[in-house]
Amino acid sequence: MNAKVAQFRRLHEQRPLVLPNAWDAASARVIESAGAQAIATTSAAVSWTHGRRDGQTLRREEMMRVIQSIAAAVSVPVTADLEGGYGDVPETVRAVIAAGAAGINLEDSPGRDGQTLLTPEQHAERIRAARAQGDLVINARIDVYLLQAGEPSGRFDEAVRRANLYRAAGADCLFVPGVVDAGTISRLVRAIDGPLNIMTMPSTPTVPDLGRLGVARVSVGPFLALAALAATRRAALELLGPGTYGALAEGLPFGEVNGMFDSR
Repeated sequence: MNAKVAQFRRLHEQRPLVLPNAWDAASARVIESAGAQAIATTSAAVSWTHGRRDGQTLRREEMMRVIQSIAAAVSVPVTADLEGGYGDVPETVRAVIAAGAAGINLEDSPGRDGQTLLTPEQHAERIRAARAQGDLVINARIDVYLLQAGEPSGRFDEAVRRANLYRAAGADCLFVPGVVDAGTISRLVRAIDGPLNIMTMPSTPTVPDLGRLGVARVSVGPFLALAALAATRRAALELLGPGTYGALAEGLPFGEVNGMFDSR
């Protein structure tokens, strides 16, 4: 078994496992220096750094280069956001293992023939194909709530049905982004036959509260990147407006950041 994968699996024994999301090597090193025991990537912020919109706009090769640079920059396990798999899921999974990732997210959107989501059976087959490629932690993402698929009254049952099917197909964790209220999260924990990953945002219960609800994994998607971009805009507005430097004074010391990297 790959040592990083084994380490990542062991980390899932603590509840909840908190996975801040990085978008490049620098953000990953800063997150690691803050004490993260594992790091997730965010495809949205990676897309933005390439000058693209979120939503499966990157090629596999572009994403793999970023994942490889992040995995090489940190000593903790990295789990990679693979969006919808970039066409050929087995080839993508083999590439991400070669890039040094210990886990993946694989989402059940977009669907085929104009549908919002893949059928549960289609995505379950993709999970089985991913599992066959090697040892890694698979986080199966269920986009029923995030993309508001179907009638609101049926979303809970559909999310649970998909999650349990994906678990049976080989997923280690089940990721239901777009759910923010404690009541629904608690119901999902009880109904899903496997560890639940929740994406936090300002309106979500705190990490300790999510742990008390039984959530196994907590990630933040693009929200760390959005906070970094907000800090950049604040500093730019101050510089271009009154011409003062208060926001710049809040930055990390140059030597500290430069010292996080070798001289290659």
